Amino acid sequence: MERSFAAEVRSLRLAGGQTFHGEGILAVTKALLQSGVSYIGGYQGAPVSHLIDVLGDARELLQELGVYFEANASEAGAAAMLAASIHYPVRGAVTWKSTVGTNVASDALSNLASAGVTGGALIILGEDYGEGSSIIQERTHAFAMKSQIWLMDPRPNLGSIVDAVERSFELSEASSTPVMLQLRIRACHVHGHFECKDNRAPAVSLRQPIEQAAFDYGRINLPPSIYQHERQKVEQRWPAALRFIREAGLNERFDGELGDVGLIVPGGLYNGLIRGLQQLGLADAFGQSKLPIYVLNVVYPLVPDELLDFCRDKQAVLLVEEGQPNYIEDAIHAVLRKAGVATRVHGKNVFPMAGEYTGDVVLEGLARFLELETPAGLALTPVTARARALREHKAQAGSAIGAPVPTRPPGFCIGCPERPVFSAIKQMQQKLGQVHVNADIGCHTFGSLPPFNVGSTVLGYGLGLASSSGVGPLMANRTVSIMGDGGFWHNGFTSGVVNAVYNGQDSVLVILQNGYTSATGTQAIPSSPSQPAAKPLTLDIEKALRGVGVQWIRKVGSYQVEEMVKVLEEAMSTEEGGLKVIIADGECQLERQRRIKPKLAEQLQRGERVVRTRFGIDDDVCTGDHSCIRLSGCPSLTIKPNPSPLRTDPVAAVNTGCVGCGLCGENAHAAVLCPSFYKAEVVQNPGAFERFMARVRGALIERLAA
Repeated sequence: MERSFAAEVRSLRLAGGQTFHGEGILAVTKALLQSGVSYIGGYQGAPVSHLIDVLGDARELLQELGVYFEANASEAGAAAMLAASIHYPVRGAVTWKSTVGTNVASDALSNLASAGVTGGALIILGEDYGEGSSIIQERTHAFAMKSQIWLMDPRPNLGSIVDAVERSFELSEASSTPVMLQLRIRACHVHGHFECKDNRAPAVSLRQPIEQAAFDYGRINLPPSIYQHERQKVEQRWPAALRFIREAGLNERFDGELGDVGLIVPGGLYNGLIRGLQQLGLADAFGQSKLPIYVLNVVYPLVPDELLDFCRDKQAVLLVEEGQPNYIEDAIHAVLRKAGVATRVHGKNVFPMAGEYTGDVVLEGLARFLELETPAGLALTPVTARARALREHKAQAGSAIGAPVPTRPPGFCIGCPERPVFSAIKQMQQKLGQVHVNADIGCHTFGSLPPFNVGSTVLGYGLGLASSSGVGPLMANRTVSIMGDGGFWHNGFTSGVVNAVYNGQDSVLVILQNGYTSATGTQAIPSSPSQPAAKPLTLDIEKALRGVGVQWIRKVGSYQVEEMVKVLEEAMSTEEGGLKVIIADGECQLERQRRIKPKLAEQLQRGERVVRTRFGIDDDVCTGDHSCIRLSGCPSLTIKPNPSPLRTDPVAAVNTGCVGCGLCGENAHAAVLCPSFYKAEVVQNPGAFERFMARVRGALIERLAA
């Protein structure tokens, strides 16, 4: 989650000759400053969300250098910033999560790639692919090929990443083409060190503005310019890129003892490959491999001369290409066969066609490749024995557990203001029957998981309401659409609300106003309650809705479950047509706790009185049917053994994680559950009278209990 990087950003001031120690994203920021970048923008999304946070905390340094920084309203807005580099010799960088963010930015990127750039244009992408991904499993490679944007994939160590950032600008300028730099989760969070260079104040900056505006019709994406752009891509930009990649040595080659086989790997998968070789006894602790390795730090375009030079004297090579389609494998086949080189290419025949190449997947693929090719000079028996031992160890571990490890799907945080809304929707459906719910991207997507199971479709960030357009008119009852306030400002306002009003849709929209884009780390949005002083709160969701003609609007506190149920029922049953919007207002609990905990700690340190609210369950009253848990799903609401010897069902209990949001009690009241919940106030640093009354109450309770 988002945190302050105020301490870490001091390392961004390190000068040439000093050594940087830290995390991948911070190193990327330092590399941008060393590259003389003039402007930076982006939209938050894992695993590059905290690049925006770091830049926000480094505003003072950016201002000193004259670098303009903007947290954009969407990925499309970020990509459009790169237009500054089309006519002018200014370097710019933007960042977002891919592939979904790249899809949002596709219009601007296509136009940018067509027009070409004068200054270096860099797109830093969080390539969220694999088992830990939060999006559909696609790769950026296809987009790079489609628009002919060069794609960097550096080895996951800080030195390689920093070098890739700096060289990407040079590649972009040498070929007049924007460059994408993809960073997997492991690369973003890898720790290490590198030797710094001095930060470079850009030649064109906030301090040194552009004096003369430029115009060149040849850069406008209209016929006949676009036909010339296509020829430029093929005849000028592509050859220039290949020449720079070759001469600058962007791809790397590591020789090994075994000359008749080789390994080809995108830079981002290099660490996993080396680990697999180490486990098979084919690489030492320093990464020195017995097999030659050709590392593609640039995965598009490929450099035919380098490929041929690496493969020509080998009987076979193994390509480690994660995901599908296998673009690189097909391209290597084409290069070798056109040149008449007979080297066999292994890839998806020994690796899975799809999915993340985890450590055991890479190891299995390596072992199968070596068994198929039996390279000269390699004692194969020890290698296969190691692979077999690792397989057996994994099988033994699985059998020792005795059963599959249960999945642990994500869920709402303790006290999350979005949980009570889904509790209300569930209670509403108990009265009105099953309702079709159009879900959206954000924390609230967890509402589609147990215990709520609310949300039939998810089509994109801010597209919950837009996705109801087709199904809504065909349903007997109104549909309910979900949208977060982050999704509202990103895409939902125009694609959803405006479209619904314009087309007279009769549906219900629930906007979860928690104040932030919480799913990516609680970054600020235009309606955040904690805008910096430089950006006073000016945008209001309710005013925006009324401005485009929405008449039926209700604002309800998120934790007011009973009131929320009534408003939902009214929205579903009213004879009034058109779009009906319910704004569920409740600040993100994580952000709230971050704000109040330091204040409470300061009050306690000063000896001031502090009151904290806690909730509990009376063991004697709890019936043990656990309907409260099924209706809430709060992690702090759990079970414990029944204290009564006459009852066997475990009773519900509230653990110490409770933040006092009150949802459990609200649900018990709204759904008419057992009255076992109680509210307690924990008083710290009480006054003399409070201490006296506590002793009196304690003595009285003890006497009555006896």
